[in-house]
Amino acid sequence: MLGTIVNAAAIVVGAGLGLLCKKGISKEFSTTILQGIGLAVLLIGLSMAIQSKQIIVVIISLALGGLTGELLNIEGGLARLGRWLEQKVGGDAGEVGKAFVTSSLIYCVGAMSILGAIEDGLNNNHQVLFAKAALDGISAIVFTSSMGIGVVFSIFPVLIYQGSISLLAGLVKGFLSSAVVVEMTATGGLLIAGIAFNMLGITNIKVGNLLPAIFFAVPIALLLPRMIPA
Repeated sequence: MLGTIVNAAAIVVGAGLGLLCKKGISKEFSTTILQGIGLAVLLIGLSMAIQSKQIIVVIISLALGGLTGELLNIEGGLARLGRWLEQKVGGDAGEVGKAFVTSSLIYCVGAMSILGAIEDGLNNNHQVLFAKAALDGISAIVFTSSMGIGVVFSIFPVLIYQGSISLLAGLVKGFLSSAVVVEMTATGGLLIAGIAFNMLGITNIKVGNLLPAIFFAVPIALLLPRMIPA
């Protein structure tokens, strides 16, 4: 939960600075900082990925996860959810409501929040959510300076959403072997690296559609050693 708490605190601080900086920050300034954070996210993802002891588990998990994600069209579903919520808070809603919904979607509806919360719960590793906190804090400055105080209320869905995932991952951890957790972490690390590549504008990986790979890593890591004798 520590990563989620820091994430929420960063949004509050960023929103406070945004109120003081009504003119916002320059595009060049924000772009350079976000690129720097993108490189840090890449380092975090790769450091998690290289922990794998059975790379074949990661490969099969990504293949099956990608197939499942494409069939379910997870990214498309997230996009539709965002459009639906924005419509619900359309013209009749006040500026506070619009700012709240817009920022909440950006902070919660994304692969990094899910992966970071899982890593937080599974391994008590807060690095991913700390990096997300930096991103959200900077964006909160920009959003609040342009949309107003409603941005600060997005901390509540962040706390509930990410906190629930972390708590659930912590509960499930007790039923998983350390070997399985390592392969889940490695698979998630590669997805986080994919997020970093997207942030840096290098490519456009459908990370959302690859999310099921983390869950495929569990049965594959359990079954593969039995199918392939040492």
